[in-house]
Amino acid sequence: MTDIKKSHSSVKFELLGEEATVALGGQIADAIASIKAPLLITLTGDLGAGKTTLSRGILQRLGHVGAVKSPTYTLIEPYELPLGAVYHCDLYRLADAEELEYMGFADYLTHAALCLVEWPEKGEGFLPRPSVAVQISSSQRGRCVTLEANSAEGIHLIGQLKGL
Repeated sequence: MTDIKKSHSSVKFELLGEEATVALGGQIADAIASIKAPLLITLTGDLGAGKTTLSRGILQRLGHVGAVKSPTYTLIEPYELPLGAVYHCDLYRLADAEELEYMGFADYLTHAALCLVEWPEKGEGFLPRPSVAVQISSSQRGRCVTLEANSAEGIHLIGQLKGL
């Protein structure tokens, strides 16, 4: 894993393979554990970019034992972890952001210590601005992952990752 760009509110990594993606997820989880406020982290990228792999690294480091499956068909996969309630969401199959209101999605955001939301663009207009927005894209050597902070908690998380 190579850190290739840093700023006050963002950090960019180049990752070489799945192991590096899981490892970055673990480092993000360590930073999350130092934050006491609820967090919304969105993950954007093409199909197969590594959103669920990064989420797996986060969830496993936060204490989940076992497989982390993509919630593509269930939309929301809940986890009760030492941190509190964690929801891993995949909005890929939503036809309209309004569906989130009908399913009571706001309650998940209210009660969560952490919400990881894949395909947040499908919930545009309903989802609040995330604490951290993660963008994953292909690079010449692997994956490029950019984390951008949108809150004081997000800036704290980015600051923790800068020390790596």
